[in-house]
Amino acid sequence: QVQLVESGGGLVQPGGSLRLSCAASGIIFSMYAMGWYRQAPGKQRELVASISAGDSTNYADSVKGRFTISRDNAKRTVYLQMISLKPEDTAVYYCNAYLGRYNYWGQGTQVTVSS
Repeated sequence: QVQLVESGGGLVQPGGSLRLSCAASGIIFSMYAMGWYRQAPGKQRELVASISAGDSTNYADSVKGRFTISRDNAKRTVYLQMISLKPEDTAVYYCNAYLGRYNYWGQGTQVTVSS
């Protein structure tokens, strides 16, 4: 049974920081590309950042320079470090694991950026 469990979301003021974590089980974690997506109310889910099995990273233009994705294969965990947060970063953030025809999602964690 595959599980992706996100944590680290919450309420933060503009300019603040958060670190999201996603712990995976039930997959050979090191083989999977991992990603963080987000979905704001009334909007489509969008890719925020991804990291390949070989540690290549990709970021949405809106978060470049502010967000950093990383992975720890020994801990089977992917992280999203977010700094200089803006109100427009408010969304539910989802963890994704992808390998060919295998595509898994976490349940999401809410990030709210507000004063």
